[in-house]
Amino acid sequence: MLGETSEVEAARLCYEAGADVVQLRLKDADGGEMLRIAKEIQAIANEHSKFFIVNDRLDVAILAGADGVHLGQSDIPVKEARRLAGEDMLIGVSVDNVEEAVKAVEDGADYLGVGAIFNTSTKPDAEQGIGLDAIYEIRQAVDVPIVAIGGLNKGNILDCIHVGADGVAVVSAIMAQKDIRAAAHELKVMILNDRRNKQ
Repeated sequence: MLGETSEVEAARLCYEAGADVVQLRLKDADGGEMLRIAKEIQAIANEHSKFFIVNDRLDVAILAGADGVHLGQSDIPVKEARRLAGEDMLIGVSVDNVEEAVKAVEDGADYLGVGAIFNTSTKPDAEQGIGLDAIYEIRQAVDVPIVAIGGLNKGNILDCIHVGADGVAVVSAIMAQKDIRAAAHELKVMILNDRRNKQ
């Protein structure tokens, strides 16, 4: 639960607001509960023709028919994950430097989560505050999509886009707000307007 909002309802609100991808991140949930939630969110993602990613748990992602799985540096290696997941499932990998980024892409990652760009309490296991330069340097080294993660909000997401991120992943900037749908929509509009201004 996210306050009084379930993960499933929060996902629905984000999709309705225009989010392209929702990731299920339940560090302490048991497998059965996570699978139940994942199946419900994937069904909603299908309704909206959007993407759904499961964090860490490749088994849950496969059983739920999720669009993808996101792996950390200590999770199942990308090559092994690909053998189980097949070619159609998206595999993302968390990285915080060029070396990790290049290896992840060589091993078959479809996209990279780069961060934590700024300090964050939601990813205590990640390298903290690696800064915008990390996005720029990794962007020069790889040609897969980059998603900035860690400490992002409406005050800094465009900075991440401007130095090379293709997208941003946010938690508290949406989930900690009174109106989840409105918060997600505001961020989406910010990014779309920025892209239009560059055309």
